[in-house]
Amino acid sequence: MYPKKSKASGLLTTLITVIALLLLGFVVLNNKQQIIDQINYWNYKPSSTIASFAERSGMSSEGKFLFYASQPQLQDAAQFNKSCPNQGGGVAVLGCYNNQYIYIYNVTNSKLDGIREVTAAYEMLHAAYKRTQGSDLTKLNQLIELTYAQPDNTAKFKSTVDYFATTEPGERDNELFSLIATQDPSVDPQLEAYYSRYFSNRQALVSLYAKYSSVFTAQENQTKAYADQLNSLINQINQETAAYTQQVTQLNADVADFNNRAKNNQFDSTSQFYAERSALVSRVDALTAMRDNINNQINQYNDLVKLYQNSALASNELYKSIDSTSTLAPAPSV
Repeated sequence: MYPKKSKASGLLTTLITVIALLLLGFVVLNNKQQIIDQINYWNYKPSSTIASFAERSGMSSEGKFLFYASQPQLQDAAQFNKSCPNQGGGVAVLGCYNNQYIYIYNVTNSKLDGIREVTAAYEMLHAAYKRTQGSDLTKLNQLIELTYAQPDNTAKFKSTVDYFATTEPGERDNELFSLIATQDPSVDPQLEAYYSRYFSNRQALVSLYAKYSSVFTAQENQTKAYADQLNSLINQINQETAAYTQQVTQLNADVADFNNRAKNNQFDSTSQFYAERSALVSRVDALTAMRDNINNQINQYNDLVKLYQNSALASNELYKSIDSTSTLAPAPSV
């Protein structure tokens, strides 16, 4: 015969169980995001391409954890535009962090090597920023604003910050956190300490940004150089054409006067006649050379126009390659 449990012993067991459940609930509640991240991380199997983004952008183990916990997806235009609706403003959207998931536009232009890796790191930092709370977040925002206040950074980031103020109000420091990390090679040591949590080699990330952004800069500079040459040359052509026209008008008047005086025998001597005639012929030759030079400049201008148009087209194609909204969806199959 088994001894009966006392009533007090049963109540104690129940109380312990309730306390244990309450403690468990408290732990779960206070670590909800971490638990979700861990589950998402375990359930996500990155492709070799996605894994290469993490490696090439210099992510640390913590950075990779947040990146994979956000289950990043590399998407073509049609799918990407659904995941990351373009909010206008003339800025191409390359990625987004939406509902704790990362989406990256699959830019296939080989000239822009590194652009997908930088986008991946940029969006991972949104995940990191969203998980920063309390006094840490306050301090982080202060460091971000101090960095942004530096004249060079203000000039570099202002247009982007203004864009996000319209499209994502309230996310200024969140966006700056990613902007500074991906583009600024040297930041305050305290801010660098935050970034070092997520990158074992942030300079690799900045180098990738500098590499692909230099392609845009070089193309823009080339197009601008052609435009400057065209403006300078057309001004020169206009000035020389005006001078040529004026001199032709004057020469025509002088030739008419010469012919009239010759007709009326108004020259004092034969030598005077031939001297004035020779001077007029020299002026004709000079104007012929001037006209030939202007025509050569016009031909040069036309050649420059073609170069400018080709450069502008190349620049447009470059920007088109990163704009998911400019890519037409394939026709449906029947």
